Amino acid sequence: MPSKKALIRRPGPRIADGLVTHVERTPVDAGRALAQWQEYVAALEGHGWETFLVEPADDCPDAVFVEDAVVAFRNVALIARPGAESRRGETAGVEEAVARLGCSVNWVWEPGTLDGGDVLKVGDTVYVGRGGRTNAAGVAQLRAAFEPLGARVVAVPVSKVLHLKSAVTALPDGTVIGHEPLVDHVSLFPRFLPVPEESGAHVVLLGGDRLLMAASAPKSAELLAGLGYDPVLVDISEFEKLEGCVTCLSVRLRGLHA
Repeated sequence: MPSKKALIRRPGPRIADGLVTHVERTPVDAGRALAQWQEYVAALEGHGWETFLVEPADDCPDAVFVEDAVVAFRNVALIARPGAESRRGETAGVEEAVARLGCSVNWVWEPGTLDGGDVLKVGDTVYVGRGGRTNAAGVAQLRAAFEPLGARVVAVPVSKVLHLKSAVTALPDGTVIGHEPLVDHVSLFPRFLPVPEESGAHVVLLGGDRLLMAASAPKSAELLAGLGYDPVLVDISEFEKLEGCVTCLSVRLRGLHA
């Protein structure tokens, strides 16, 4: 059975200062955010994931959204170059963590920018969102890193949300799910299932038919339960105020033997 490892990073003291792009800023309760993060980590660990705590980056308010700092395909980790300059200090601790876990490490170089939240893997297809935080040079560098490993890289325009995975994720059978008003080009996905809530578009595959989802998407959870899936709901409301979702708070690595 493949190993399941997840990188996580605790919310830092400046989390309330995190960037917002497509939503109005509302106050973030740092204490509540920490409690919600602990619940999220417990859900991962309770479903067989071994978690690895990444070094803090306390000067970076958004560092808890660790997914944005790296993209992994097979045993290669591509260290991102975040589109927001204030986030570039987040990558050093993640680079150290993936190297310690035995990944081969590559980097996105200037002028490329790439956020991990813009990358959705569905089998050997790697969708990469081209929009606010990821530029054309970043897409080209991701393609150069992963296509030799057997990836099929598909660039997807993103204009209505912060990251591609703010709009779409995928079910275990490869069906892409999304809240249709926020998806630029539904036709780019061979199988697409619309969900009724924005946060219902975000699932983390825990294993088997279990899906980690935000508690703010009860109608989407009901829809997916009716299709035979087992939603595991967590409250991440403080992170949603910063345009975060369940995928952003961890980097899931499968099959590593470190």
